[in-house]
Amino acid sequence: MSTVFDDAMARFAPELPLAVGFSGGADSTALLVACARRWPGQVLAVHVHHGLQAAADDFEHHCADLCRQLGVPLQVHRVDARAAPGDSPEDAARQARYAVFGALRPEPSLPAPVRCVALAHHADDQVETLLLALSRGAGLPGLAAMPARMVRGGMVFHRPLLDVTAAQIRDWLRAQKLSWIEDPSNGDARYTRNRIRAEVLPALERAFGPVHATFARSAAHAAQAQQLLAEVAAGDLAAAGDPPRIAALRQLSRARRANLLRHWLAAQGDAARPSAVQMEALLDQIEACRTRGHRIHLKAGRGAVQRDGEVLRWYNCPPLPKASR
Repeated sequence: MSTVFDDAMARFAPELPLAVGFSGGADSTALLVACARRWPGQVLAVHVHHGLQAAADDFEHHCADLCRQLGVPLQVHRVDARAAPGDSPEDAARQARYAVFGALRPEPSLPAPVRCVALAHHADDQVETLLLALSRGAGLPGLAAMPARMVRGGMVFHRPLLDVTAAQIRDWLRAQKLSWIEDPSNGDARYTRNRIRAEVLPALERAFGPVHATFARSAAHAAQAQQLLAEVAAGDLAAAGDPPRIAALRQLSRARRANLLRHWLAAQGDAARPSAVQMEALLDQIEACRTRGHRIHLKAGRGAVQRDGEVLRWYNCPPLPKASR
């Protein structure tokens, strides 16, 4: 009998060959086994060794054993995923993983280079992501949660299990008589996601019943609205120029100006993403910029936005303020 997991995998149609992010946990084990069975000789397992806990070597050995049984080539990438002071450990580990997928080694056993990656995020992860975004006061990009497909660094990432719960994945594994490893850090209450999983989600389900489908629907609505805003921003940026002309920015409403600036800064990279406070300060300065001598030099993300003649520019390493021309 077909399961929810089987149905999700039947709908999955990636470009081959395919890399699968493989931690050794339940979710990535199920994804790897299903992909290896469906596309033999076309799948590469990729294990990221974060080096953050004593059990990391055991995870690697477990992954290697299963890949030998499946006949799937395995690449192990060791990274330094320690977070800088003040940064999120979870975000540092996530960034390290994406860097690995952007620099995969050629795999001789595959018929072509890998351009496609499958990740095992599931419905519970999606709910946690949405709740995290709400707790941080995120805008539409955050409330859209995780997309089923995205392109990053020239690589296409798929999340085929976003409609499948963690419990359904484990039921499938038990039916297949497959084992997996449990990451001990999943029970560590210092991590916000773990507290959401252990405390918040059970309380929501007691109050409202199953929330996975309704939360996913809200995330999909947010994603659709964000797509519309992105299209408006792209049109406005084309009219204002890139880099944007201050005079053109001043012709837009404050909300539309903010939408254009977020779109423009996002294109500069993650380091350019401004906080809400930084964006409000930038909008105020643009509104006040009525003379040729008005300076603009404001922090934005890990760099700065500065007036350069009649346009705005973003600098990764903030230059010293200078008079406008």
